[in-house]
Amino acid sequence: MVRQLVPDRLWELFLRVMPEAPVRPQGGGRRRADDRGVLAAILFVATSGCTWRQLPPMFGVSWQTAHRRFTHWTEARVWAKLHRLVLDELGARGELDWSRCAIDSVSLRAGKRGPLTAPNPTDRGKLGSKIHLITDRNGLPLSLGISGANMHDSQGLEPLVRGIPPIRSRRGPRRRRPGKLHADKGYDYDHLRRWLRERGIRHRIARKGIESSQRLGRHRWVVERTVSWLAGCRRLHRRYERKPDHFLAFVGIAAAVICHRRLTN
Repeated sequence: MVRQLVPDRLWELFLRVMPEAPVRPQGGGRRRADDRGVLAAILFVATSGCTWRQLPPMFGVSWQTAHRRFTHWTEARVWAKLHRLVLDELGARGELDWSRCAIDSVSLRAGKRGPLTAPNPTDRGKLGSKIHLITDRNGLPLSLGISGANMHDSQGLEPLVRGIPPIRSRRGPRRRRPGKLHADKGYDYDHLRRWLRERGIRHRIARKGIESSQRLGRHRWVVERTVSWLAGCRRLHRRYERKPDHFLAFVGIAAAVICHRRLTN
């Protein structure tokens, strides 16, 4: 089960971003739990959606150890680094298509109150959060973010575009700007079009009350498919984490797994 959840290639990449283990005082104590087994346990929680206390014993670590290591790695931004490293590998192989990128968001209900939760206007005011993302033409997530459910989609465009990391290319320098960005009517604002033009990014944003979204969907459907891929991480069916850093960590884990799947295929 450990090698199935954490194949050799993923483990090699993870070793490059994993922080050094804290030095323990000499003189005994328990042996440190295997990092690969802990990573497999974290991925199991992410993909199965089980609680930490429901973690089965097959991974050889307790749920307290898995949660403690998850917290430590989250504070070290391991999941964002892993996602970026996998994107670098894809970019070096020419697997990323920057010609037409797409932006969208998805709302989900929050089980607990906490930062970046708010009443969801599309869910009868129920408490919720929102995941924002930009994908390449193939639907691979390039940039991610979270917010309260009442944040308008248009407010996430600039932070997401700025959040695209410089990614390796097969030839030439690193790249971080899409050639063209597709968006639905939620982003129909002149200041956003102007902001994109100033950065040399062409845009295709549907206009409210003027044009149908159906034609735009021919290119924007990939980001909606990626949203369904994120739902494959059952921990993201609902926000269970009170801390936003932990919630963003699971989003980053799901993105890294999606990109790694393309890397191995």
